[in-house]
Amino acid sequence: MAKQHVMTTINDNAVEFLCDMHQTMLDVLRDELHMMGTKEGCGTGDCGACTINVNGRMACSCLMLGAEAQGKTITTVEGIAQSDKLHTLQRKFIEHAALQCGICTPGMLVAAKTLLDKNKNPTEEEVRYWLAGNLCRCTGYNAIVTAVLDAAKEMRGA
Repeated sequence: MAKQHVMTTINDNAVEFLCDMHQTMLDVLRDELHMMGTKEGCGTGDCGACTINVNGRMACSCLMLGAEAQGKTITTVEGIAQSDKLHTLQRKFIEHAALQCGICTPGMLVAAKTLLDKNKNPTEEEVRYWLAGNLCRCTGYNAIVTAVLDAAKEMRGA
């Protein structure tokens, strides 16, 4: 089977890889690029655990083919922190105990960051709506929503 050569930007770094035409972006991230932060929850685009940001929009990496990354700008959970310093969202998830098993956390963080990049002052309803595609079986969502709202407040300097 022929492999596709892909040139893209992932977490502000130029990246090149070869992938099979049927290989998902999730599989490319984990198997080819050894970026283990993005998790597989369902493999059908229903849970949000594999959420990445592609050209400013959320995408389920389990539904995106690796070849589709050609020329795109992608951010994964590994790209949220600044060097060795946690992003405000990551710190707030820890402070508010907004994580337990960790399967949904990477997707939640990417979705929340995508929201806060677009809306610096979301309401609770907007946060809940924005994260609706990311399922969590452990926390009950309240701590996650509180963490996102607290992060937004700190990021605004309020």
